[in-house]
Amino acid sequence: MVYEIPAPMLAKAVPAIPDPAKTPGGLSFEPKWDGFRALVSWDGSEVVIGSRGAKPLTRYFPELVQAFAALLPEPCLLDGEIVVATAPAGGGAARLSWEALSQRIHPADSRVQLLSRTDPAQFVAFDLLARGERDLTPEPFAERRAQLEAVLRGIRLAPGTPSPLHLTRTTTDPALAAEWLAQFEGAGLDGVVAKQLAQPYAPGKRTMLKIKHVRTADVVTLGYRVHKSGAGVGSLLVGLYDSDGVLRQVGGVSAFSDARRLALVDELAPLVVHDDTGATVHGDGERSRFTPAGKDTSFVRLRPERVLEVRYDQLEGDRFRHTVQFERWRPDRDARSCTFDQLETVAAYDLADVLD
Repeated sequence: MVYEIPAPMLAKAVPAIPDPAKTPGGLSFEPKWDGFRALVSWDGSEVVIGSRGAKPLTRYFPELVQAFAALLPEPCLLDGEIVVATAPAGGGAARLSWEALSQRIHPADSRVQLLSRTDPAQFVAFDLLARGERDLTPEPFAERRAQLEAVLRGIRLAPGTPSPLHLTRTTTDPALAAEWLAQFEGAGLDGVVAKQLAQPYAPGKRTMLKIKHVRTADVVTLGYRVHKSGAGVGSLLVGLYDSDGVLRQVGGVSAFSDARRLALVDELAPLVVHDDTGATVHGDGERSRFTPAGKDTSFVRLRPERVLEVRYDQLEGDRFRHTVQFERWRPDRDARSCTFDQLETVAAYDLADVLD
């Protein structure tokens, strides 16, 4: 049989852990994994891994393809997350690494094969859409979860052999979910997900709820990129001072309205840096493997004098993990006071204590 891979069911953000008593049938809570969403089809002869955006991921994770074929006891269609864990060079608690995971999307097969050995991926299953010839999407989540547990119980490993396939933990206790929200961030996870126990699978619909960490920080404007339309500010580049007094770019702020984009050009005009001829000075933006060839990443340089407060969820190294959200201007803050020291330090938590 060949499974058709649907669009994954999605989640919408809510500010706090919801009360299960207010949801008919109750809620199930689980950790929110920070990786690549993946739907995995195993029909007994071929493994296909599809992404949230319907892009094939199969070629990038040969070690998982091999594991699915060898370990899954029967044909099935899994929903879950591909993650990569790393530990400090000198030893210590392992945690999820978005940087190591993102390196797996590489055009060179030799590079993919190397990373599959040096930084092998793992798969965390949290839903089951089909088992054999049985379509489980019309079933409530409580039944799909029970079927998922039954399938993964069929995995057989030699004693002492770690499995790259995992079953995410769940609870119906909102107090325990709150503990997970606080603790598991130290292992690189980015929140908690709530699912209605009585709800069928809804491809492409935001019917799950996600609760993520939200924090604020005061940052310095470094520059801005012109909007792709050619008019107004598309995004602000922001930075923080490190312990050596060096101003480092840490992320960007976007999602301005059309009117706000145009107004920002005038607001920021007094801060634009000019050379000796009066011409506007531009900087070269950072590029990555995912930056399309030929894409203009330059930005208009600004004197680092204006401070703004932004909302963010977490750091990845010394950068904000996602695009941050504008909160307000802070004319009362001196730019030099915007340092990394203000950011909350999250206690380390071993990923092994989250898995299985």
